[in-house]
Amino acid sequence: MTPPPAVSRLYVVRAGALTTVQDAGRPGWAHLGVGRAGALDAPAARLANRLVGNPPDAAVLETTLTGCAVRPDRPVVAVVGGAGCRVTVDGRPVAWGAPVRVPADAVLDAGPAEGGLRGYLAFAGGLVPEPVLGSRSADLLSGLGPAPLGEGDVLPLGGPAAGGPLPPAGAVPWPGAPAELVLPVHPGPRHDWFTEAALRTLLTAAYRVSPHSNRIGLRTEGPALERSRHGELPSEGMVLGAVQVPPDGRPVVFLNDHPTTGGYPVVGVVPERALAAAAQAVPGTPLRFVRA
Repeated sequence: MTPPPAVSRLYVVRAGALTTVQDAGRPGWAHLGVGRAGALDAPAARLANRLVGNPPDAAVLETTLTGCAVRPDRPVVAVVGGAGCRVTVDGRPVAWGAPVRVPADAVLDAGPAEGGLRGYLAFAGGLVPEPVLGSRSADLLSGLGPAPLGEGDVLPLGGPAAGGPLPPAGAVPWPGAPAELVLPVHPGPRHDWFTEAALRTLLTAAYRVSPHSNRIGLRTEGPALERSRHGELPSEGMVLGAVQVPPDGRPVVFLNDHPTTGGYPVVGVVPERALAAAAQAVPGTPLRFVRA
């Protein structure tokens, strides 16, 4: 009897502040109360996958601010992209944003972000933890998918051992972190719950990205939006990019791990195409909302 093929593994040496497995997410389950999750900076994740020859929806590691370090048990081609950082293999500097060879048992270290917030580590063959509802993404709100990484964790690594030439990088348009985050916004289903002055404030005031932001939502610091209606709003469906206004009056932009329902009024909706920049906006980044 032929033995099953050996499973390749990726060992977590340094987990960083928050490192999760992410792919293209699990859209289509909101009616069951399951959010989409997935890489917050989806273009960066897709580009990292392209550079190692993976499908665009292959699972990658998403790091937050402090990077991470991992050790594969077989040779693998990897890319560290997204937020710029120093990258080393066994302490030797290697290219950021381009394919590099990582020998078996060597430590690939993606250092702290030097611009931006979230980095993406892609490996030829992709990461292959057990999918949940068709996705390998971690959802921090629901707890679906792999848990955030801790030191000593082990992840299964797909594909055969690396061999042959590195994939060509070509023109690599890695965007920089926004010096100012400008988010276009469409009027939301509950914009009439706010005063005319509040709607003007939303589109003219200077906000900043709050340090309390996370994968669930980008929170803001700035002027509060005054409501014209003060009754209770029954919970209703929430979409990616919804700009919800909690009782403190400061807008929150829902990101990939957002709840599928909510009871605070939605004053506007930011188009999905604009949210990748929000994923890289560090706390304190100036923020403006503009009419879409």
